[in-house]
Amino acid sequence: MPITLIWAVDVYGRVYSLSTAGQRWERADDMLLELKRVTAGKGRCWGIGCDHHVYLNMMPSETPIRYREETYENQRWNPVDSFTDTLLPTDRWPWSDVTGMNPQPLHSFKLPSRSWEWEGDWYVDQTCGGEPSQTGGWEYAVDFPANFSPDKKWNSCVRRRRWIRYRRYIAQGTWAKIPLDNPRKPPLPLCDISCGGWEMSDQSGKYPYLWGVSQQGQVWFREGIHPRVPEGSGWEEVEVPKEVAQLSAGPGDLLWALLWDGNLLVRTGLSLDSPTGTSWAEVESPGKEIEALHVAVGVSVVWVITKDYKVWFRRGVNSHNPCGSGWISIGGEMMMVDVGLNDQVWAVGEDRGLYFRMGVTPSEPSGNGWIPVSAQWGNNKEVVPPRNEFSGQLTEASQGSVLSCTDSDSEIGPSDPEKSSNETPVVEAAASSVVPLGGGADTPSPPLKTEDTPSAPQQDAPKPFIPASDSFINSLVSDRDKTTTPQPSIAELPQEEVEESAPAQILPTPEAVGHDVPWMNVDLEGAEAARSAQAGARLSLSDGSAAATYALGTLETSQGVGEEDGPVWTWISGGGCDVDAERSSQISWLSPTGPLTSSLSLTPVQSAAWSEQQQQEHREEISKKPLERSNSVWMRKGALRWWRDWKPQRWVDVSVALEQSTRSDGRKDSIFFVYYTQYDEKKYLHVFINEVTALVPVLWDCHYAFAVYTAQRTKQRWPLVLAAQTEKDMNDWLSLLCDCCCECRGITGPPSRQALWSTTSKGDVMIHEPSFSLEATANTLACDLMFWRQVPGHLRCVESNSLGVVWGIGWDGTAWVYSGHCGQQPNPGDAAQTHQQTDVRSVHVYENQRWNPMTGYTDKGLPTDRPMWSDESGLKECTKGNTHPPSPQWSWVSEWAVDYNVSGGADKEGWQYAADFPVTFHGHKTMKDFVRRRRWTRKCKITLRSPWQQVPPITLSDISLMPCLAQSRMEQIPVWALSDKGDVLCRLGVSPQNPAGSSWLHVGTDQPFKSISIGGANQVWAIAKDGAVFYRGSVSPQNPAGECWYHIPSPPRQTLRQLSVGRTSVFAVDENSNLWYRQGLTPSYPQGSAWELNSNNVTKVSVGPLDQVWIIADGVPGFPAEAPGAVCHRVGVGPMQPKGQSWDYGIGGGWEHISVRGNSAEAPRPPHPPTVGSPRSPLPQRPPTQVNGNVVGV
Repeated sequence: MPITLIWAVDVYGRVYSLSTAGQRWERADDMLLELKRVTAGKGRCWGIGCDHHVYLNMMPSETPIRYREETYENQRWNPVDSFTDTLLPTDRWPWSDVTGMNPQPLHSFKLPSRSWEWEGDWYVDQTCGGEPSQTGGWEYAVDFPANFSPDKKWNSCVRRRRWIRYRRYIAQGTWAKIPLDNPRKPPLPLCDISCGGWEMSDQSGKYPYLWGVSQQGQVWFREGIHPRVPEGSGWEEVEVPKEVAQLSAGPGDLLWALLWDGNLLVRTGLSLDSPTGTSWAEVESPGKEIEALHVAVGVSVVWVITKDYKVWFRRGVNSHNPCGSGWISIGGEMMMVDVGLNDQVWAVGEDRGLYFRMGVTPSEPSGNGWIPVSAQWGNNKEVVPPRNEFSGQLTEASQGSVLSCTDSDSEIGPSDPEKSSNETPVVEAAASSVVPLGGGADTPSPPLKTEDTPSAPQQDAPKPFIPASDSFINSLVSDRDKTTTPQPSIAELPQEEVEESAPAQILPTPEAVGHDVPWMNVDLEGAEAARSAQAGARLSLSDGSAAATYALGTLETSQGVGEEDGPVWTWISGGGCDVDAERSSQISWLSPTGPLTSSLSLTPVQSAAWSEQQQQEHREEISKKPLERSNSVWMRKGALRWWRDWKPQRWVDVSVALEQSTRSDGRKDSIFFVYYTQYDEKKYLHVFINEVTALVPVLWDCHYAFAVYTAQRTKQRWPLVLAAQTEKDMNDWLSLLCDCCCECRGITGPPSRQALWSTTSKGDVMIHEPSFSLEATANTLACDLMFWRQVPGHLRCVESNSLGVVWGIGWDGTAWVYSGHCGQQPNPGDAAQTHQQTDVRSVHVYENQRWNPMTGYTDKGLPTDRPMWSDESGLKECTKGNTHPPSPQWSWVSEWAVDYNVSGGADKEGWQYAADFPVTFHGHKTMKDFVRRRRWTRKCKITLRSPWQQVPPITLSDISLMPCLAQSRMEQIPVWALSDKGDVLCRLGVSPQNPAGSSWLHVGTDQPFKSISIGGANQVWAIAKDGAVFYRGSVSPQNPAGECWYHIPSPPRQTLRQLSVGRTSVFAVDENSNLWYRQGLTPSYPQGSAWELNSNNVTKVSVGPLDQVWIIADGVPGFPAEAPGAVCHRVGVGPMQPKGQSWDYGIGGGWEHISVRGNSAEAPRPPHPPTVGSPRSPLPQRPPTQVNGNVVGV
C-alpha cells in the first residue's frame, strides 16, 4: 500500500498531516503558518492562509519538478552583413516564441515565485528536430514562417535557433505561497478552494484542477496547472447565477457548489476539453426547512451536511447524471465532511473530532459506520481522542457541547438517578443533538458548597476557551435557536450519585458562542488567552446516557488549551489519502477496537460513550440496548449492451448501475440506471424498481438478452432490452433485479396458492401475486401494472388451482409437477431441493420455391416474393446456416431434416403447394399451384436445475386442474390430461400432500382430442382434433372418470382448438383466433344452449374459479410490429354480465400461455346496512344453489 497523507487544520490555523504508515500527527515545519482550509490531491495539498493567499505543498518525490523555458533567436540575411538580427518591419521579433508573434528576449524571463530557481544559464539547442546538428543549432528557411530545416540552401534568407534554460521547483515538502498578481488580475480574497479533476485525463501525467470561491460569492478556476507547472498560471472567473459560499470538486467530472441560501449548484459539461464546464443546475437542500451547510464530492458520490449537523448522501450521482436523483439521511452529526480517494469519507464531528466512514466500497458507497481517527499526538504516546475527553471522562451529553462553537438545540432532560448508576450510555445511530454543558452561555452555574470549591483568584483568572472556527460556513449556523437545559448542581444530587474521577480540565463554553464569529481570521488573542489560562475542574461522571453532571474543583496540574492538549479540529482533507475499506484495517489509527465496529453507525458524541465503557473494565455486567442501523446505500455496477430505442436500432455498449437505499426502518428503494453516450454527450436512462412490471429473458440470436418492462414502456410497447456477455452475467442481473423488485413489493418466499401462472414463447415460467383489487368491480388494478417474476424452469404451459397444486408440460410433452411448496414456507432442507429438468423443442425454417416454365420449381423467385429460405411468415430470411437455437442456453441435439408432420399435409418429399404466397398451403399439387414450400426441422435441448419434478412415463399435450375456492377441502383433486396421441387421461391420487398423484386412468374416446378443461362441479369439456366439442357426463368424486361423452355442436363454420371452463362459464377459441362464450349453462343443463361470439384476436383463454377471463392476445391493436402474445384481462365480468365489457391489454410480446385457475381471491364486500323498518313486501325463501359440487346458500 502506498504511503499517503491526510491533512487537517485546527481552530488556531495550525496544519497537520498524518501518514498511513505512521501513528503520529506531524505539524507543518512553518510554525508561523496559519491556514483556514486545505484541499488535498494526489501528491499535493492546497491551502488558504489567514492572509488570503493560496499556499501549495508538493509532496517530495524522487523525480524533480523541472520546467524548460525556451525562446527563439531569429535572423535575416542581407547582402552586406550576411545573417544579422536586423529584420524587416514585417518580420517577427528578433527574440520570440516558436510562432514569432510574442517577443521573448532572454532578460524578460523571470522566476514565477520564490519556489523556483534556475538550474543554469541559457544555452543553444544543438539539435534540429531531435537530430544532432552541425550548424550550431541554426535552422534555415526561405522566409518567415516557412518550414525550417537544418540544411542551408542558396535561397535560405532567414534562420532561427532555440535557446533553452531550465528552472527547478525547490519548495517540495514545504508550504509555498502562490502569487496572486501574476500574470492576470487576481481574484478577490478567497474563502474556499477545492482541487479535483485529475481522473478526467487518460494520460499518465494526470494533473488536478483548482477551483476557488471569493468572499463576494464568485467562482474562480486556476489555469495552467501542469505536472511541470504545479502552481498554475492564472485565475479565470466562472459565471454563477447566485452567490456561492463553498464548493467541492471530485476527482472526475463532478463539481458541486453551496449557495448562501442553502441550496446547491451542480456544474454540468465538465470534460477534458472543457474543464470549466458549460452550465449550472440547481439542486434543493436535503431538508425543506433546514439549509445545507457543507458539500463534498467524490468520483460518483455527493455528501452534504445541513445546519442541524445531519449527514446526507446523494443517490444516483454519476458523470452521466451529475445532479443525482434523491437524498438519503445517514447517521452521525458532523460539522464538515470530505471525500477522498476511492470515495472514502472523512469528517469533523460536532465535537471537533476527526472521523472516518467505515465500509465504503463501490458496492456500498454510503458505508456502514463512523470510527474516530485515533492517532498519537506530540512527543508522547498518548492517542488523540475524538475530542470527547480531556485527561478524564465526560458523559455523552456533555461531549459535543464542550468543544462545540455553537449551542446545541437538544432538549434532553436529566436522567433517572436510579437507572443512571447501573446503565451504560446507549449508542444509537440517530441521536439528537447534545446537551450544552452548564445549560448554555447565558445560564450561570450554581454556587458550589463542596470542599473542592476553587478560590477567588482562580475564579478571577481568564476562562480558557476554544475559539469558533474561522470558517464562514460555520457562521451560518450562528443563528440557530439556543435552548438551555438546566443541570442540577452537585449538591442537589443524591450522595450515591457522586463519583470521584481523575482531575480533568474543564473547558466551559465561551460566552461569545452563538454570536456572529468573524470568518476572516483566527482569534489569536483568544487562542493566546486560552494557552495561558489556568482553570480547574473536577468532573463527576454519571452512568446515565441522558444528562451530564459536573463539579468544579482545583487541579494540581492545570494546562491551557494549546498544543499540549491536542488539536481541536475544524477542517480535514483526505483527497490525497489512498485508503479503501479493505486496507483501512491495516492502518493503526483507523482500526476499531472494542464494541465500536464497522457495522455500527455512531455519532461522534456516541463514540465517546464506548471509550468510557472500555475504561470501566471492572464492571462485570453491562446492560446494552439494541443498536439502530442508519440508512445506507448499496450499489452494483456493470457493463451490458442495450438495444437502442430509436432508429437506426442497434446494440450499444452501456454501463449500468443498480442503486438500493435501505432506510432505518428496513424499507428499501432501488433505481436502475443505464448510462450511454450519444454524439459525445453523456446521457442516462433510469427505471424505478418499484415500477418494474416484468423481467423476461428474450429470444435474441447469439445474445444473452432480457427485457425490463414498466407500466409506461408496456403502454409504448417498447421494453428496455439489455444483453450480457455471458449466461452467468445475465442470470446474475436477472436474479438481482428480481430480488430487488420483490423486496420493494414485500414479496418473499415461494409462490402463493392464488398466484397467476404464465409461460413465455421462450419457455420461461412467470408468476404474478394477485391482490383483492385484481378482480374487483371498482378500482380494478390495471393489467399493465401487474408485476411478474420468474420461477426457475422451462415449460410450454402450466396449470394450477387454489390448493397449491401446479402442473406443467414441457415442449417435448414431459409432464412436470411443481415441488416448491406453494402457499407455505418450505423447510430449510426442502428449500434447496431442486431437480434436473430437461426440455427439447424444434426449430423450423422453410424452403420456398416458385414454378418456372423452363426449369420447373426453382429457388429463383420474383422480386416481390419472400426469401427462398425464411420463417413461417416469410418476412424474415432464415437459412439453415444462420439459424441458431432460441438462446445460448440451448444446444443442438440433431441435424436438419425435412418435417412431414405439418398442418395441411405434405407430399412424399415434404412439399406443400399453393397458388401464391401467402395463400393457404395443401399437401398435393394442382394445375394452379405456382409456389411450394417445405419445412426443415432441427431439435435443440436445454438442461437446468429447477423445483419441478418429472411425472413419468406418458408425454402430454394438454392438462387441466379443477378450479376451486381457497377454503375448499378435497381429498383428491381432479386432474385431466391429454396424451400426445390424443388419449384422454385422468390422474388419480392428486392432493396438496401428493401433487404428483399416483396413477393414470385412461378414459375411452372415439377419436383423438387436442384440448381439455375441467371446471366447477366436475364439468369436463374437451375438443377433438377435428374441432368437435364434447361434454363428459356423470363425473364426480366417486366416479372420477365419468360415464359417457355428449357431443356439443360447434359454432357455425368454425373449428375450435382450445377451451377453458370456470365455475359457471365456458369460453373457447377457434382456429381463426375468435373467442366464443357458451350460453345457457345451468346445473340442470350443464351442456348449455348456444355459442356466442365474444371477441377476436385471441390465442389462449383461461377462466378462473371466479369466472374471471384472461387471454393471450395475438397482438395489441395499434402496434403491428410487436411480437405476438400479450396478456389481457377481461374487465367487467360479473354474475349479471359473464361475458365482461372490454379488454385491458397488459404486458405483451412473446407470451405463450396463462393460467388464472388458482386465483380465487375475492375482494371483501362491505357489510349491508341494517334494514330500517319493515320491508314493503315479504321476501320469499330462496332455494339453495349447487356450486362446485357443494350445496351452499346464495
